[in-house]
Amino acid sequence: MPETFDTLTTRLAEIQDLRKTGAILFWDQQTKMPGAGAAGRAEQLATLHRMAHELFVSEETGRLLEGLRSYEDSLDPASDEASLIRVTRQDYEKAARVPAELESELTRAASHGVQDWVTARETSDFARFLPALERNVELKLRYVECFEPQGERYDVLLDDYERGMTAAEVRTIFDRLKEELVPLIAEIAERDDPSLEEVTRGTFPVERQRELCHDVIRRFGMRPDSWRLDPTEHPFASGAGVDDIRLTTHYHDDTLEALFATMHEYGHGLYEHGVDPALDRTPLGSGVSLGLHESQSRMWENLVGRSRPFWRYLYPTLRETFPEQLGSVELERFLRAINRVHPSLIRIHADEVTYNMHVILRFELEQEIVNGRVELKDLPAEWNRRMHEYLGIEVPDDAHGVLQDVHWAGGGIGYFPTYSLGNVISVQIWERVREDLPGLEEGFERGEFAPLREWLGEHLHRYGRKFSPKETIIKVAGGPIDPEPYLRYLRAKHGADGSL
Repeated sequence: MPETFDTLTTRLAEIQDLRKTGAILFWDQQTKMPGAGAAGRAEQLATLHRMAHELFVSEETGRLLEGLRSYEDSLDPASDEASLIRVTRQDYEKAARVPAELESELTRAASHGVQDWVTARETSDFARFLPALERNVELKLRYVECFEPQGERYDVLLDDYERGMTAAEVRTIFDRLKEELVPLIAEIAERDDPSLEEVTRGTFPVERQRELCHDVIRRFGMRPDSWRLDPTEHPFASGAGVDDIRLTTHYHDDTLEALFATMHEYGHGLYEHGVDPALDRTPLGSGVSLGLHESQSRMWENLVGRSRPFWRYLYPTLRETFPEQLGSVELERFLRAINRVHPSLIRIHADEVTYNMHVILRFELEQEIVNGRVELKDLPAEWNRRMHEYLGIEVPDDAHGVLQDVHWAGGGIGYFPTYSLGNVISVQIWERVREDLPGLEEGFERGEFAPLREWLGEHLHRYGRKFSPKETIIKVAGGPIDPEPYLRYLRAKHGADGSL
């Protein structure tokens, strides 16, 4: 192994250390930091991102990569070494187009934006958030221009989260989803399944919810002393390496949504936790794309966490935890309540079927923002109009509408499509898992989650970013992204002759 390769890996490890330190500072900002620390935190994060960016795009990094071309050609393309050089070069060529000062400004504006969003959401006042959004969009458009886009400008932003995918490809998938989901939602609307609030009595004390959420993660499985779970405003997963997984959730005393949010974030955390430790502190040491990442969170939240086998196992524990609320509620009624399909205001609380319409709405608005077809000040009205058109819902205020998600506050334009892409991919992978593990769901009834966890680790998680997102999907699911398995699943579960 040439000395140049060792020099490169040492340099990349230092860069990853800076980036992971930034991730921990962001986690702290969202979970522990006093609100008054926001301005200082924005500068700290901006400094770290600028330092990491400058170190990565420096001439020295380029020289090291250039000096490894012949060595790369001699390697098996699937080896860790060849993958590291290849992916690093792709990242370098993209990052080198972005000036360090712009990278710093993007981070600073995102940090300020998140704090402004929290305040605006608390007061349900979009006008208080508008200046931060305008700044984020301005910077994102400057970022797009760094790449001199030949196709759609939105492709540049989407590529940050789902490398190699285009807006046109997403539209094709989403058009197919809309074609099937709109009539399916109308069909289901004729049913009258109860909500969880309707079948339970009283509230769910937060302390008992917290204990239950920790218990479920322990049952699902992760190495001891490698994770933690904390409350936050908008649930997310973060961390500083394969053995430092930070999960978050949000507790409401009138619902059990925190439990499902926790299972969702567990899927994200497990993906990062399962990456081959040999890839840690390198550009390969994380999930390959947000679509694949979301496939894991939605799998644990929905395909496991809302399934009959899982609740045959866990429901006795749930009733023991909340006897006053659920002691008289039969399992069948509970299952129908947690799987109820009903248009609702909040994306993260939406059911499996209507959830995708929330994502499609945001995807459409993001393209209009990037292409200047909608004034930012008009976003609340346009949001509300589409919520009524797509889901028949009247939005009462900004907090339950355009301000409900943190993504635009943090500069995450291009992120939203990956949620529904994750839904689609999750079922493609699920079908493959069930072929390989025919007793999988019967095992859930006995609390056996290791077979699923280990299958995912072996076939997906351990690879990190060694292969492209499209290559990874083919590797783990047996073919390219395809909405049909997902649509079959929804019809089989929620349609007129559904199994639920």
